[in-house]
Amino acid sequence: MTERDVRDCPNIHFERRGRLGVVTLDRPRALNALTREMVEALSAMLARWRHDTTLGAVLVKAVPGRAFCAGGDVRAVVETAGRDGIDAAHSFFTEEYRLNWRVRRFPKPYISLLDGIVMGGGVGISVHGSHRIVTENTLFAMPETAIGMFPDVGASFVLPRLPGELGTWLGLTGARLDGAHCRAAGIGTHFVDAARLDALTDALVDGLGDGVDDGVCDRVLASYDEPSKGATPFAERAAIDRHLAAPDLPELVAHLDDRDDPFVVTLKDRLAPMSPIAVAITLRQLRRGAGADFDTCMRMEHGLVRHVLEHGDFAEGVRALLVDKDKRPRWRHASLEAVTRADIDLFFDDVPASGLDLHWDIG
Repeated sequence: MTERDVRDCPNIHFERRGRLGVVTLDRPRALNALTREMVEALSAMLARWRHDTTLGAVLVKAVPGRAFCAGGDVRAVVETAGRDGIDAAHSFFTEEYRLNWRVRRFPKPYISLLDGIVMGGGVGISVHGSHRIVTENTLFAMPETAIGMFPDVGASFVLPRLPGELGTWLGLTGARLDGAHCRAAGIGTHFVDAARLDALTDALVDGLGDGVDDGVCDRVLASYDEPSKGATPFAERAAIDRHLAAPDLPELVAHLDDRDDPFVVTLKDRLAPMSPIAVAITLRQLRRGAGADFDTCMRMEHGLVRHVLEHGDFAEGVRALLVDKDKRPRWRHASLEAVTRADIDLFFDDVPASGLDLHWDIG
C-alpha cells in the first residue's frame, strides 16, 4: 500500500498532532467493523511510524458513536469465499493477523481508547498494544462461537492469560465485560471517564511536545486513571474457575451434568446456541495457547481459520446471525456430546505449517 493509498482509505483516518500519531476508525454504521482496506492501511502506517523519530506515540480511537470496533467484516469474508474461493477469503486473515503482530511489536506507546463496543477484530487492534483505556461505555466480548468461529486475532494468547478461567468463559460463551470488569481483569490498563478522553488526548499531545518521550505517556495516563472504578470483582469467578478448568471437551461435557448447580445451568444456557464444533475448537485452542508464545499462537490461528473456512460452521453462522438474521443456524453437530476427538483433530491438522509470515515489510 502506498502512502497515498493509506491516506485515501475512507473508513480510517491518520493525522499528526505534534508527536502523537492519531488513528480514527470511521465506519460507524457498521460499528467500525474492519474492512480489508482498513486493516492494510493501519498495518502499513504502523510500519512507517515505527521508525519515524518525530513520532513519540500512537493513539487509536473511533468516531463518536456506539463502538470502538465491533470486529472484522465477516460478511464480506464469507461473500469472498463464495465468490472467489477459500484462498481469497483466507488472505484477509493473513493481513489481519500480521496487523495484530505489528500492534504487539510496535516499539512505541500504542494507546487505544476503548469507548464503546470492542469485539473480535477490535480486540486485535487494541489488546496487544501497550495501553488500553476503558470507560463506562466499554463493552468487551469475543462472541465468535456464536457464528461458528473461534476467538482469533491473538485471543489464543490473550485469553488464557486472564485471571483463572475467565478467558475460557469469555471464549466459549461470548460473555460480555463492562469497563470496570475489563480494568479488573487487566484487559484495560486504565479507566477514564468518557467525558475526559478529549482532555486526555490533549494532555498526551502536550506531554509529548518537548520531544522527551521516556515515560511521558505512562505519567499522563496515570494522572487520568481512576482505578477504583475498575475494581469491580467478577461475581462468578469461583464457579468459572471450578467448572471451566477442564483440559478437554469430554471433561467439560461431564461438568455440564451437574443439574443442581445454578452456574452449570447458566453455562449450559450460554453454550446451547453456539456452534458445538466451534466451542470444541476454542477449548483446545486456548489450552494450547496457554503454553505457547505469541507468534506460535498467531500461526496456530492462521492454520485453524483456513480449516474453519473449508469445513466449519462459519458460513452458516454468518448467514443465520448476520445475513438472513433468522437466528436458526443449522450446525453440523447437534450438540457438544456429538463432537468427537477426530472431529476436533481435523481442524488442527497442519496447523503448525500454516505459513503465516510475520514481518514489517510493506512492499
